[in-house]
Amino acid sequence: MEKISFIGLDINKTTIVGLLLNKTMLFAYVLLALAAFGIYEIFDVRYFSAAANAHASGLNPTSLELKEAMRLAVFGDVGEVNRNIPWTLFIVNYMYMIYTGSGIIFLVALAELMNFHLVEKAAAGFMVAGIAMVFAGLFTIATDLNMLNMVWMVLTPNVGAGMWLMLPLYCTYIPFVLFEIYLVLTHKRAWAKRLALPILVLSIIVDLIEYYIQAKLFSMNTARHLWTEFPFLTFYFIISAFVSSLGVMGIVSFLAHRQKHEYGALMELNRKAMLFFVSILGLYEIFAYMTVDKDWAFLILFGPFRYVYFIGYIFLTLTLPFLCIVKPRKPIFTLIASISVVIGGYVGRYLFVYGGNANPMSNRFGVGYEKYDFYALSKPFNYVAPHLGEIFIVVGSVGVAIAIYKLFDVLLSVGELREHH
Repeated sequence: MEKISFIGLDINKTTIVGLLLNKTMLFAYVLLALAAFGIYEIFDVRYFSAAANAHASGLNPTSLELKEAMRLAVFGDVGEVNRNIPWTLFIVNYMYMIYTGSGIIFLVALAELMNFHLVEKAAAGFMVAGIAMVFAGLFTIATDLNMLNMVWMVLTPNVGAGMWLMLPLYCTYIPFVLFEIYLVLTHKRAWAKRLALPILVLSIIVDLIEYYIQAKLFSMNTARHLWTEFPFLTFYFIISAFVSSLGVMGIVSFLAHRQKHEYGALMELNRKAMLFFVSILGLYEIFAYMTVDKDWAFLILFGPFRYVYFIGYIFLTLTLPFLCIVKPRKPIFTLIASISVVIGGYVGRYLFVYGGNANPMSNRFGVGYEKYDFYALSKPFNYVAPHLGEIFIVVGSVGVAIAIYKLFDVLLSVGELREHH
């Protein structure tokens, strides 16, 4: 393919049709169209719901929108997270994408420092996949905050708020990763290896600060004390992110390398790494449920989500992958394990975030634990099923990741191995 040289990069010469209208991009556009519809739905709910007036009350006095409008009229709104409103699918997706994306980048940087030459050669594709997932997570949280909130965040900055705490980190982390990708693509291996250590440190800092922010916000709700009183919880986020990251790397290896000679070796290396982290995660789960808050543990293990936990999380994240990768087999088994942990890891994030909405919701002095719910009698936990708009936006975030990766690949062939110079 004819190439154009620009600042050391060999850019593939392609047409607009080849760049923007290939099959993968068309699929991404479909997902992005769903996201656009989801954003419309969310804006409609936020800004055009029924008002708390006599006319609306007479037409449909039991309307959830009306009750929410009346609640806001009486109690007001205290910010993006409060003790009455449970966390949602936006938070699940944001956390999953950010942790998994930074996990991929961490593992690739670690492999470079440990001289795994095959991973070094495939580093560009893996890192682009990681940064694409980070952008997908940021897309999700941006639609959650919406443009009006973000404008006021800038106009009236509160440096103690969650997003303001992350802003400087992302402004540092993302350029570092993009520069590392540039060094790999231009065959500057020595400099790429030097930059791998700062990226390794930054990836861990992203995870730790992200965990701190979620804990800071969750601490507004006594039931979410799980975040701040269980010190080993940080390891759950990191280890489970590595498992999901290796799943994504296995899928990328299949899509980009399955017809090339390096495919078997890449999948075998992925199998060994996944077996290690799946085993560590399994041991962690056993330890965690023996020491964590018993009410929360019983809610997850025996409550309404028990089937989702055992089938959607334990089976898909631990049992099935372990059976597929416990010993060397054909690469297809590693691919099955990779798909399984990607889905199971998402279910795990979903369960954790929604489990964090468990009651009791407050512990007032002289009153003790109080159970809260929106408009009904108290329930075991404060759960509201994801809005259709949220689901569409989350699906659309996958389109963001696919589109970013494909644009890089069409222009720079990031799926190819880079030899060392």
